This record gives sequence, structure tokens and C-alpha cells, in this order.
Amino acid sequence: MLIINDLSLRIAGRLLLDHASLTLPTGTKAGLVGRNGTGKTTLFKAITGDLASETGSISIPKNTRIGQVAQEAPGTEDSLLEIVLAADKERAALLEEEKTATDPNRIAEIHIRLADIDAHTAESRAATILAGLGFDEAAQARPASSFSGGWRMRVALAAVLFSEPDLLLLDEPTNYLDLEGTLWLENYVSKYPHTVLLISHDRDLLNRAVNSIVHLDQQKLSFWRGGYDQFERQLSEQQELQEKSRIKQEAQRKHLQSFVDRFRAKASKARQAQSRIKALERMKPIAALVNDSVKPFSFPEPVKTVASPIVALSGVEVGYAPGKPILKKMTLRIDADDRIALLGANGNGKSTFAKLLAGRLKAETGTMTIAPGLKVAIFAQHQLDDLRPDENAYEHVRRLMPDAPEAKVRARVAQFGLATEKMNTAAKDLSGGEKARLLMGLAAFDGPNLFILDEPTNHLDIDSRESLIHALNDFPGAVILISHDRHLLEATADRLWLVKDGAVNPYDGDLDDYKTLVTGVSVDRREKREADKASKADRRREAAARRAALEPLAKEIRATEGLMDRLRKRIDLIEDELANPALYEKDPIKATRFAKERSELAAQLNAHEERWLTMSAEYEEGTAE
Repeated sequence: MLIINDLSLRIAGRLLLDHASLTLPTGTKAGLVGRNGTGKTTLFKAITGDLASETGSISIPKNTRIGQVAQEAPGTEDSLLEIVLAADKERAALLEEEKTATDPNRIAEIHIRLADIDAHTAESRAATILAGLGFDEAAQARPASSFSGGWRMRVALAAVLFSEPDLLLLDEPTNYLDLEGTLWLENYVSKYPHTVLLISHDRDLLNRAVNSIVHLDQQKLSFWRGGYDQFERQLSEQQELQEKSRIKQEAQRKHLQSFVDRFRAKASKARQAQSRIKALERMKPIAALVNDSVKPFSFPEPVKTVASPIVALSGVEVGYAPGKPILKKMTLRIDADDRIALLGANGNGKSTFAKLLAGRLKAETGTMTIAPGLKVAIFAQHQLDDLRPDENAYEHVRRLMPDAPEAKVRARVAQFGLATEKMNTAAKDLSGGEKARLLMGLAAFDGPNLFILDEPTNHLDIDSRESLIHALNDFPGAVILISHDRHLLEATADRLWLVKDGAVNPYDGDLDDYKTLVTGVSVDRREKREADKASKADRRREAAARRAALEPLAKEIRATEGLMDRLRKRIDLIEDELANPALYEKDPIKATRFAKERSELAAQLNAHEERWLTMSAEYEEGTAE
């Protein structure tokens, strides 16, 4: 379906891909992963022909239909259903031609083709996709212009899914979806009948919706079978092996070079020295791993602890207009160490509940009791626009620390996880992920007792999301999470509350149960868990058996290395004695004995080096299996 050969791409003088190659088989569902800024979206532009390459080529079969979400969300007066149906260009053209066609043969051809493309089920298929993305029957009949930008992007996504292109390109589709929409999309993509290339940082989506991973790293592309967890494990194993191989190779180089340096000028050893020189030349250098770790998140501890419950609601109702509550009759409590994830489709009131807890909305009825001294912080995606665009991160923090020395201010900015060079970059020039780090750090600046995060992962790559998980788990206060990232919720939340039908209630099941509730697709977790456990046990047994089988060889290698070191030290001492001219005058017999011993030791060292090289090669081959 897609062949990328020797491709180089450059944007604004910056090289993003350097002679990269990739073959994507037809029917593959692949996740395209890599750090933010590595060039994933740029690669999509090259595939669609919107960006010319510097070198190389991209080959796609003739007449292949490529589909991706439109950059501009539809905002016309057409209904959502009409917009989605219009995305199937062939169906729309055939129906239009049918109205004016008079040739009986052509009319028959039109009807046959409409049947071939399953046109009679088009409306039900379009409605099913819209429903999966959160639009009920009434919403599907409304004009697109009546929806906000985020909801319109869902319509654009529905349109490209309905058109069923041969090659579907999706760039961070979950950024404008809630958890419910993400769960539906995961199920839809996993069953999609054609080829998919999906840019995402959602670990669960990459584990469940795709069957392979394309990794963009160091300006190269690599293809891996399996989901993201399998890719991550295989990559880690490969990198560990690469580093071990590099260290072994360096040791081999030193041994070979030591032999060459000692004997290349000796006529009797010239041939052996030359063979080792050739061995050195044949050694292809193994690259050292690039240290590409992400900066950690760090949230300050609450200055003062407060007693539980920190928030208690009794019969509370809240909304935006008097007499029209969004959430009703809430009786809940939040304790000082709670980790609560809010479930529920967008529009049901999750953000309204968060604003109530943050003090941005007042309870209309009922009683809301807040612990004395409680500090609440809230992070929400729309707040990114509240950053002062022309001020850098240092200047934002300086406003909160007006009397602190510069070093202390910069140290505080560093805790946000911003690199030194980014501290002086204007907010408008920061990436989405960098802005999110800055805003999160500012929100939690004073050490809140309750930290509310509304979709905190939208601009974060996978490694940054893992860093956020660690920071939230280390944070001693209470946390309320709204997120479509299931992995984040599973790793940090210990309670689930469902916001639905104007109420907020504890949810007794787990996220697998909730997925079944949303998608109707059950998960045999017990069977999967047992299979995973068996697979891991098998891998551990195989690795242990391999280590046990190779341990005698490793022990012999270590012993040989120790013996070679002792021989070299003894040879060095003898050579120091032989270098003294007085030895030959005072004790020529001793000098002869030293020379003979040196010759014998050199022969022993040579034999041990040969044996060491053979054993090292055998060990390396065994560990690479």
C-alpha cells in the first residue's frame, strides 16, 4: 500500500527525515509514533503530496483513495448527516447523475454501481458513525453551524471514516474526543477494512486499535509488529543489546589494538598483527545510544494539610442560568488523598462539576462544605490561551516570585520540565506540550490540596504522559481527572465517578466494564490476563535458561580477561627491566632469563587473546538469540 524509499524531508531548513525507508503492507493498521517535533505530521503531508521531498520517493498503488480529516471543520447550514453522506463523492455523483440520466443502459449501470458500493445502507452507516462519536439522532439533524469547533472536528472525522478510503491517515484524532468517543474509535479502527496510519500518543489506542508500530526516531523510520507495549519492550531489548554489543566491541578493539601496537614492528609477528588490523577495519562501529529522556513533571506538596473530607456536597445543584441546573442533587465527599476520574460523554457536565469544585461556579441549592485552608488548582486546555503570548516562562514565574533572586526563579521554572533554552522563549513560540507544562506548573504553583486536571494530555507525547503519571502518583494531595487517555486514568485513579443524566455518582465497575457499557464489546479480561501472565512467564524462563546455559562461558571469559591482565602487567615489568642497559652489564644471565620469559608470556597472551575472541563471539551470538 505504501512504499517510502530513501526519503528526506526538510522544513524551514531543519532536516526531519534523512534517507528514511518504510514498506507498509496493504491492510496494515499502523501507529506512527515518535517525540513531538520529529516530523510525523510532515510525513503525512509528504504522503498526500502537499510537501515535496528533498530526496527519495513515496509509492502508492494507482487509484488509491487517501483520506484524512479536513483541516477546516464544516460550519455550513447543512445537517451533520448530509455532510457525512456527501463525503462519499462517488455515491453523491451517481445519485446526482441518476436524476437526469435518460439512457436505459446508463441508468442500469448507475444502479449496479450503487448496489456495489452498498449505497442503500449509506444513511444508516453514516448515522452509526455519528452516534459513535457522540451525536444523537436529534443532533445529526442539526446544522453544523450550530456546533462549536471541537464538535465540528468530530463531524470532519465522521466524514472521512464514512468515505472508507484505501489509506486512512489520522493525526491525533482523540484530541477532540472524550473517553467515550475514544473507546468507540478504538473499536472502529481495529475493524477497519483497509490500511490505516495513525498518529497518536494514546497508549491504549496504540495497543488495541493497531497491529503494528512505525517509529520515527533519529530521522529514520522503523517498522515493528504488534501494539505499543510490545514495541516498547522490543525496542528496550534491542537498545540494551546494542549497548552491550558496543561495550564488548570496544573491549575487542582495545585487545586487538593492544596486540597491533606491541607486535606490528616485529617481523615474526607482522602477519598476525596485519590480520588483527584487518579485523579492526572489518568491525562496523556500533553507535552509542542517544540520551533522549524527557524532563520530569514536578508538583509542589501542599503547604498545609487539611483534614478529610476536604469537600462535602449535600443535595447540591449547579448550572449557568438560574433555575436551569446542569447537575442536580449531588451528595458526595472528597477526601484529602482521593484520586478520582470523572467518566461521561462531553456535554454531560464534567467540566461544570470541575468548575464547582474550583470555586468558579456557585451552588444554586444544597450545601457545599469546604475544609478550612483548602487550596484548589485547576488545569484546563482552554486556559492555554490565558498565557501572555509575548512573555517567556521565566517572566510568567517572576510575577509570582517578585522578590526572589533570579537563580531561584529559574530553578522553579526548571521544575515545570522546561529545558533551559525554553525558559527565555516567548509563550507564543512554545510547542503545545511546552505550553501545557508551563500552565500546569503555574496552576499548581502554590501547592494545592486538590488538583483538578481537565484533559491534561492533549499536547503531550507518550513519554511525557508517563512522566505526568509519575508526578501525579507522587503528589500527596487529592486529584480529580477528566481525560480521554485510558492509560492515564488506570495508572493514577483509584475511584471512578460517572457524570450522566444530570447526576454525579460513584461507578462501581472498572474501565473495562465501562468500555463494555459504552461500546457493547465485552472484554474477557481473565483470559487475556492469564495469557499475558503465561507469555511473560515463558519469556522469563527462556531468558533464565539462556543465561544459565551461557554462564559457564561468561565465567570463562571473565577468568581469561583477568589472566590476560596479569600477563600484560608481568610483561610490562619485564620490559621495564630489559629497557635498563645496566642489566646486561651487571647480570647478563638474568637479562637472558627475562627475555626468554617475556617471549613465553607473549606467546601465552597471544593464545589467550585468540581464545577470548572466539569465546566472546560465541557468547554474543548466544545472547542475541
